[in-house]
Amino acid sequence: MDRIHRADLYHEQGYSCAQSVLCAFCQDFILDEETALRISTGFGSGMGRMCEVCGALTGGFMVIGLKYGKVITDGTKYGTETEKTYALVAELAKRFRKRNGSILCRDLIGVDLRDPAQRQRAKDEGIFTDRCGGYIRDSVEILEQLLID
Repeated sequence: MDRIHRADLYHEQGYSCAQSVLCAFCQDFILDEETALRISTGFGSGMGRMCEVCGALTGGFMVIGLKYGKVITDGTKYGTETEKTYALVAELAKRFRKRNGSILCRDLIGVDLRDPAQRQRAKDEGIFTDRCGGYIRDSVEILEQLLID
């Protein structure tokens, strides 16, 4: 099963955009599903329902960190791994913004998820299924391009 299909299945089961993207890559990094789901829970709905950076992107940022993140330090804040990770995070965001016009959840879905009435409207109108599903697929597709470049 390909990653986009895996991400779709997670989302269909009720997991957030961040959870769906991160878990689509679990097998690539021998990351157990439960840990991935727990780590990424707070990043959904634009980070804790604040409607900030899209969860599909923050899930992608975590994937980039899994592949390139810094684990050994020479005592400096930055270094080769950090620079590569930051560059790829910025590139993922740039490509996602180019496709979708924004990286912010509130702009992408046009709903303030902090407001229960608007959140219900988003459910009723299928925004999470239609729009968010597309953002998840975009993030996974761009990640696949970036991780092989």
